[in-house]
Amino acid sequence: MRKLPILLMVAILALGFSGISVAQDDEPQYAGLDQDLSGTTIRMATIGGGTYEAMYDSIPVFEEATGADVEIVALLDGFAIDQKLKTDFATGAVDYDVAWDHTSFVAQYVDFLEPLQSYFTEEELAPFSPAIIDAATIDGNLYLIPRHADVSALHYRADLYNDPEIAAAYQEATGTELAVPTTLAEIDQQARFFVENGYSTYGYGLAGKEEALTGRFYEFLFASGGALFDENMEPAFNGEIGVQVATLLRDWYEDGIIPADTTSLLWDGDAQNFCNGDVAVKLEWYGWYSYFQGEESCPEVAGNFGLARGPLGFENEGQTRTGWAGAHAFSIPAASQNKEAAAQLIKFLTSERVAYEEAQLGYLPVRDDVWARIIADAGESGIPLDVERLEIAQTQISEDFRTPPLIAEWIPFSNIFYPQLQAIILGDVSPQEGLDAAAAETRQMMADAGYYD
Repeated sequence: MRKLPILLMVAILALGFSGISVAQDDEPQYAGLDQDLSGTTIRMATIGGGTYEAMYDSIPVFEEATGADVEIVALLDGFAIDQKLKTDFATGAVDYDVAWDHTSFVAQYVDFLEPLQSYFTEEELAPFSPAIIDAATIDGNLYLIPRHADVSALHYRADLYNDPEIAAAYQEATGTELAVPTTLAEIDQQARFFVENGYSTYGYGLAGKEEALTGRFYEFLFASGGALFDENMEPAFNGEIGVQVATLLRDWYEDGIIPADTTSLLWDGDAQNFCNGDVAVKLEWYGWYSYFQGEESCPEVAGNFGLARGPLGFENEGQTRTGWAGAHAFSIPAASQNKEAAAQLIKFLTSERVAYEEAQLGYLPVRDDVWARIIADAGESGIPLDVERLEIAQTQISEDFRTPPLIAEWIPFSNIFYPQLQAIILGDVSPQEGLDAAAAETRQMMADAGYYD
């Protein structure tokens, strides 16, 4: 197995806490080490970047125990690996046995994936979140095994909210008490206050292109009572609520509330702005937690930020909280020549021990036995936010989680939608004009896909 460099991430869906208790003096266990795979090479195309890669350091344990050789042939960020998979599937160029997957992406891959139910027993699947297993089962076939999950939570600079002078100035300026925001309207008001009074370079931060931008719009939209599609799968995002959300993003850009290069930012650039102490508040994935707490990676915010449940959207009928969510995972391509061996590697990579080690980096696990361990660990860390993080995550996952529409066209839709939203943000088109254009193109795509027959 070759050694791999380090970069950074994204992510996604519902997982739950169970009442399982785990004796903490029992070591978490590996799986997938019980077959002799001597002479077998298992090729893998997977996600890379930052703490995503820590998991792969455990692969030599698998190689030594089984005799297999694991070769990582592609290590790419989430959008690049998606493009590779789609290209390889379409052209018949798949030459690997294990592939990265995601609950938001799997629907577009199913024709090229091996159903997994014959490779995993009910006992082996039992520890995993039933909600994710359900989402990974399409037409009775299980297509992915989850690795970890994520849901976006509110991240904020604690120094701004704990400063009595800033609180007094906010009270005087707005007539309201400065508190961690619970609605989009409060975020808007506070973000503007922080920027206009020089307390923060930017009031809010977001990744402003590709699926990252589409998903954040979707999150604001559903939290405000809107929807991307109606019950007949007709585009609905260009209605009044969609215009309301798009107008907010445009106004934030125009008024300097978000960075001038927002439409060039993906997750790592957006996260770096927060690490630099330049952003007051933002929705972000829990998966960045260990990075944000790192004295070397984020010296300006480590130990100086807080987490909160996602806010309510704009006040409309159907208003709810944000909670865009999803799960990273592994699948076996149908073209794999080593399916049994691939299943063994996936069992190892999603085993209790490997998942527990990854959860210690800040990722939200998908196994109930791992949840029990990290919750117990958090109480012993001496860092209050470690416990608070899990308590908030538990609430969000049980009450707020929301996946994108589980349709094969999610990414093609995003590729239609986000350039129009970028044009709105940049002021090139009006919110209504841009959303109408995206809706027209989206409807044609859905019609071509057979949704309206």
